[in-house]
Amino acid sequence: MAAEIQPQPQARKPCLLSKIDAFQEVVSTAVIIPKEDGVISVSEDRTIRVWLKRDSGQYWPSIYHTMPSSSSCMSFNPETRRLSVGMDTGSICEFVLSEDYNKMTPARTYQAHQGRVTVVLFVLEMEWLLSTGQDKNFTWHCSESGQQLGTYRTSAWVSGLQFDVETRHAFVGDQSGQVTILKLEQDSCSLVTTFKGHTGNVTALCWDPVTRVLFSGSSDHSIIMWDIGGRKGTAIELQGHNDKVQGLCYASHTRQLISCSSDGSIVIWNMDVTRQETPEWLDSDSCQKCEQPFFWNFKQMWDSKKIGLRQHHCRKCGQAVCGKCSSKRSTIPLMGFEFEVRVCDSCHESISDEDRAPTATFHDSKHSIVYMHYEPTTGNLLTSGTDKVIKLWDMTPVVS
Repeated sequence: MAAEIQPQPQARKPCLLSKIDAFQEVVSTAVIIPKEDGVISVSEDRTIRVWLKRDSGQYWPSIYHTMPSSSSCMSFNPETRRLSVGMDTGSICEFVLSEDYNKMTPARTYQAHQGRVTVVLFVLEMEWLLSTGQDKNFTWHCSESGQQLGTYRTSAWVSGLQFDVETRHAFVGDQSGQVTILKLEQDSCSLVTTFKGHTGNVTALCWDPVTRVLFSGSSDHSIIMWDIGGRKGTAIELQGHNDKVQGLCYASHTRQLISCSSDGSIVIWNMDVTRQETPEWLDSDSCQKCEQPFFWNFKQMWDSKKIGLRQHHCRKCGQAVCGKCSSKRSTIPLMGFEFEVRVCDSCHESISDEDRAPTATFHDSKHSIVYMHYEPTTGNLLTSGTDKVIKLWDMTPVVS
């Protein structure tokens, strides 16, 4: 059911430890159990399974529980061993796991949403259960009484949720690409602000309470780092994936960001460098280098008797330029561009070899990732793929 991989010593690469591949459908969510050689998985095949590593080195299910409908998401709290599972039906089923992880006892069911639950998050410090659904509602319940404390209607259904205990701020990312910050009280909430930087829907959120930075990943393949605590409105863009970003985790002790994507890549970003914001793209009716008119500038085309050109933008300075004046390509890692992008000729000359030094490392997981979970206490990473396989990785060679 699960095979142990004998790791080969390789420098600076994630090391594949194990595979778990006994699923009939894709595993929508899975977590590593801290202080245990174990994994909890929730799958589209309606099963909840707890996998424990045996003396043979293989993972075998100690719990195999079938739900009445497909499970879409979950939240696990190791301190209380409380497992909250979001369902396709809109309900959230809560279980308590035994100390030896061999038994799962039903505790409570919340009728939280009218549609599929998209994210569920248990906050022990507040005894709150936060959840979002395809009914476009963000709700929070008291986990002690089971009562709904409040709800907030979002403009689109939510696909990312994080919570800051100190300030009681909820960060909500939705399908329109917008991130909303809400201030939660015991029975009410207030809108703090909204911001939008993605052209696609938000697919992942990661909040670091130490640096007070929020990371958002999107179907537009990009990641944005929002400096919430600095109050300067800084937004740093990171471009290193070829498909939608499926998971984010920040290792604050090493100042590294881990991101995973449908393209199968695991990317480790060095955030302990001074990064620069990408410039706003400037508007112009003609090339800001050679002054040739763009194709919609009929007056200048007529006056100069010249054919209009297509408009492009330099990713470094943001100027509107023609193809001839932006024929060069370059990486600009400190601006988040780990792949080569269009730059104008003058900017290309100003970029040194030192400026092109990568600030991220790229690793192939060899499966299209749908979910990831990083456990900082062990340095292990879990990835779940469209191939219905869970892979466990030792990340200490690259996150240290």
